Amino acid sequence: MVRRSRAAKTAGIFGAAVGVAAAGLATAFAVERALVRRSVNAPGDPYVEEPFGDQPFDRELTVTAADGTDLHVEIIEPRGATADPTIVFVHGFALDMGTFYFQRKALAERGSHRMVFYDQPGHGRSGKLKSGNYDLAALGKSLAAVLESTVPDGHIILVGHSMGGMTIMAFAEQYPEWFGNRVTGVVLISTSAGLFDKAKLGITNVVARVSAPFFPLWGRAAQLGGGTIDRARVASSDLAWLLTRRYGFGEAKPSPSLVTFVESMNSRTSVETLTKYLQTLYTHSRVPALTALRGVPVLVVVGDRDYLTPVTHSEEILRYLPEAELLKIENSGHVVMLEKAEQVNAALIPFLEKLT
Repeated sequence: MVRRSRAAKTAGIFGAAVGVAAAGLATAFAVERALVRRSVNAPGDPYVEEPFGDQPFDRELTVTAADGTDLHVEIIEPRGATADPTIVFVHGFALDMGTFYFQRKALAERGSHRMVFYDQPGHGRSGKLKSGNYDLAALGKSLAAVLESTVPDGHIILVGHSMGGMTIMAFAEQYPEWFGNRVTGVVLISTSAGLFDKAKLGITNVVARVSAPFFPLWGRAAQLGGGTIDRARVASSDLAWLLTRRYGFGEAKPSPSLVTFVESMNSRTSVETLTKYLQTLYTHSRVPALTALRGVPVLVVVGDRDYLTPVTHSEEILRYLPEAELLKIENSGHVVMLEKAEQVNAALIPFLEKLT
C-alpha cells in the first residue's frame, strides 16, 4: 500500500509537471501568435499592397550544374538593343531569387539591362543535391555553369547577397581568369569572406562558441527526421516569423509584409537543405580569393544592424579590397536590399551604369 501510494504520488507530481510544461508552451505559443497578429495588422505598412511573388521574365531555362543539380534560371532582356554587361544575381542561404525583388523591379522598369536570376541548389525551384552535403566550392561551379549557359560572351556584373557573395568568392577562387576579362564588376551585399567563427548572431559568446561542433549533428538529425522537423516548423510558424523579423531586419517595426515575404522564402527551404549547408557556411574562408576581385570595381553594401554578417565582415573585405566602395545603411539588417530598397537601388543603379 505504501509503495502504491508513493507511486501514485510520483505519478501525480510527474503529471502535474507535464501539465505545467504543456501550459507554459501553450502560453508561449499564444503570446507569439498575439505578437504576430498585432504586428501583421499594424497600420501604415507601405508594402501591404505589394504583389510579392513571381515576377515577369522573357525566358526561363534549366541549367545542370557539374554535380548534376538542375538549376532554375530566369532571364530578362533589355528593351531595344542588347545591353552589355549582363547582370547576374546570386541569392543567399534559405532564400531564393525573390531576394532581389525590388532591384529586379527597378531595373526592369528602366529596361536598359540584361539580367539573369537563378535559384541556388536546394532553394526555390532548383533541384536538391541527391547525396552528401552542399559545398561552397560546388556552388562556385554552379555559378560557372549558369554563366556559361546564359552569358556565353560579353561582360558580366555579379551581384551576390550573403551566401550569394560567398558563392562569387568561391567562383573567383576557382576561375580568377574571369575577373577583369569577363567579369567587370562585383556587388557584395551583407556577406563575409570568412569570420563566422567570430560571429555572435546576437547571442552570447559562450553559445556562439559551443554551437559550432553541433553543425554535423544537426545534419544527421535532419536525415533521420527532416519531415518531422519540417512539420514542427509549420506548427511554430509564428515563432519563425518573429525570428525572421529579429534577425533579418534592423528596424524595430519593419514592414510586416516584407517580413512575411522573407519568412515565406525561409519556410519553403527544407530542413534537409538547411542542415546540409551549415558546415560549408561555418567553415567558409576565402580571403585569398578576394585578390581576384582587385582588378574590377567592387561595391560592398551592409546594414549597420546586420546580426548574421555584421559590419565588421564587410570592413574585413575592404581590408583586402581597399579600392572597393563601402556603403553602410543605417537601421537595416541582413536583408538590406529589401528593407532599404530605395537606398540600395540609389547606390546600385549608378554603379551599374558606370560600368555599362
